[in-house]
Amino acid sequence: MDGSPAALWRLSAGDLGRGYRAGRFSPPEVLDAVLAHVARHNPRLNAIVTRDDAHAHAAAHASAARFARGAPAGPLDGVPVTVKDNIAVAGMRATWGSRLFAAHVPDRDELPVARLRAAGAIIVGKTNTPEFAMVGHTDNLVFGPTCNPWNPALSVGGSSGGAAAAVAAGFGPLALGTDGGGSIRRPASHAGLVGFKPSRGRVPRADGLPAIFLGHEVVGPIARTVEDAVLAMQTLSPPDARDGASADWADRPFAVPAHLPRCRILHVRAFGDAPVDPEIDLQVARSADALRALGHRVETVARSDLADAVNARWMGLAQAGLALMLETRTGWRELLAPTALANADAGRAMPATALFDLLRLVEALEARLAGLFAAHDFLLTPAAAALPWPVGTTHPTQIDGRPVGPRGHAVFTGFVNAAGLPAVALPCAPSSAGLPIGMQLIGRRGDDGRLLAIAAEVEADRPWRHRWPAP
Repeated sequence: MDGSPAALWRLSAGDLGRGYRAGRFSPPEVLDAVLAHVARHNPRLNAIVTRDDAHAHAAAHASAARFARGAPAGPLDGVPVTVKDNIAVAGMRATWGSRLFAAHVPDRDELPVARLRAAGAIIVGKTNTPEFAMVGHTDNLVFGPTCNPWNPALSVGGSSGGAAAAVAAGFGPLALGTDGGGSIRRPASHAGLVGFKPSRGRVPRADGLPAIFLGHEVVGPIARTVEDAVLAMQTLSPPDARDGASADWADRPFAVPAHLPRCRILHVRAFGDAPVDPEIDLQVARSADALRALGHRVETVARSDLADAVNARWMGLAQAGLALMLETRTGWRELLAPTALANADAGRAMPATALFDLLRLVEALEARLAGLFAAHDFLLTPAAAALPWPVGTTHPTQIDGRPVGPRGHAVFTGFVNAAGLPAVALPCAPSSAGLPIGMQLIGRRGDDGRLLAIAAEVEADRPWRHRWPAP
């Protein structure tokens, strides 16, 4: 491990903790290296949109004092992290990517942030998100677009695009994101990272912005390594009475098994008639072969209609939630960007029968998933159906030569939120153009620890942490 000042921004959270405990470097040295790296590279990426260097330095020196006493606050003590701009951090603006919230400065941390802070993590800044975190690319009228570190002419997806770009660029080894339909997993796949969406309620939430996705939008980590995602989950996952969904886990603490028996995995190459980029299909198929070589039993099917019905209606939930949230506010029509305005109007026009129909379809989906998981331990799919697209456009308009709409690249992720399942995006081999490709593994609700155990096995077999975008 290279602990020279120039390389400190490259270290994982796990490596930083080991280095601090061994006295090889200190939290202030690491923070200085990270902030210098941010100063050089954030202007061309626009990943971090708000900083508070004074409080970050104070946190770094407090962390150093704890290590000097031999009493670190936890495994993330001294680790620089970033927080998505739809998650409240006390004293730092939380714009939600919207001019409607451009001056909003919370006076208290949302619960996951409070837990990171109590664990000694150093909050470097807030990361960019599209307006209301509702679309699959990261751009807004407050801060503009975020670029992909692997090719700044391309998008990093969304809505946790700023979070993924920050980790991929070395602006801290961990980012806190949210996922209401794939918003952690797809950006992670476009940036060559680990993106973990926990089971519904596994990471409790409180004291945040209005919940327009209800409990279907979860907080989770984006990281360079599975170990770092596990460290984050250990800090974030204890139940809290303020979030009723977290009561499901009161007697099931988060844990990653040291040994995982050979598993039954269903590899689904495509959903419905939705196209998939051939390079993505190829690399995920090779990942399926690698899992077979590790001794897992992998069954491959060409297509499934499992997610089709929910996919067609999933945006309706957030559209209705957005419309309800805006009812209590004035002057919002002049402030919203056209896409957010169209979503709000769609939510206002939606009949109650449409939401009831969505809930009915979610129940049917859960019943089908119960049957699927009776025969399989995990589901394997691509994390996204398309490679990164030009940064000035909202979505790829074609995949494999076929026209697609705004959610064409996102067909593999939304149903996971609807059912409250855990899922993880992991890097595969890069594309022929050197762009990251991600696979997705999905588990039963509550199988977060086992899911991260098989993710660690994949990482050990096909390591990726040595891959970095060009400076």
